[in-house]
Amino acid sequence: MYFRMLHDEACGSVSYLLADLDAGEAVLVDPRGTDAPVLLAMLDEHRLRLRWMLRTHEHDAALPPGERRALQALQAPLIMHEAPHGAVAPAAPPVLPFGGEVIRVLATPGHTRGCLSFLWRDRLFCGSLLAVDACPFQPWPADPEALWDSVTQQVFTLPAETLLFSGHARAARAVSQVLEQRRTHPWFAHATRDEFLARVACLAAPPRDSAS
Repeated sequence: MYFRMLHDEACGSVSYLLADLDAGEAVLVDPRGTDAPVLLAMLDEHRLRLRWMLRTHEHDAALPPGERRALQALQAPLIMHEAPHGAVAPAAPPVLPFGGEVIRVLATPGHTRGCLSFLWRDRLFCGSLLAVDACPFQPWPADPEALWDSVTQQVFTLPAETLLFSGHARAARAVSQVLEQRRTHPWFAHATRDEFLARVACLAAPPRDSAS
């Protein structure tokens, strides 16, 4: 297996490349159009066919010009729960195969209304799901009730040793662990659902069109 992390120091965005080298197939999680030339070079270097591009979530206002066109050059299906601007996104099956591996697709709405998380082996790629007030593009959850359910019922019920990979790592670590977050997360650990929702309600109300 082959695993790489690509971190943009300027904006903090993190992308991930997973590959089955024996089968020659790869998956990208949260790829960025600006990285397309590097990603293509990495795929070519290891003779990999890109099987899927997976998007945990998206902030339309933060997309640079030509983002979608650049990603199209990677020539693989883009899996995301909600497509922006009214476009139709391909439906994500619960399991995505690549090579001899599989990725489980989990619906984890809350940060944005269409968030997905992707479970591969002992690793969950969950975007900004745990960044309740720290995402550089949206410092509040689009759907607090759904966010509480996604974190407590989907993420925190995974095995304690499961690694959590973030979509942004500017002033925080990119990788943590389910056990650690259950015990220490500043919003979810030692809080009830009502306490969480009351605290979120004190955050500034988001613009109506901020979440996608």
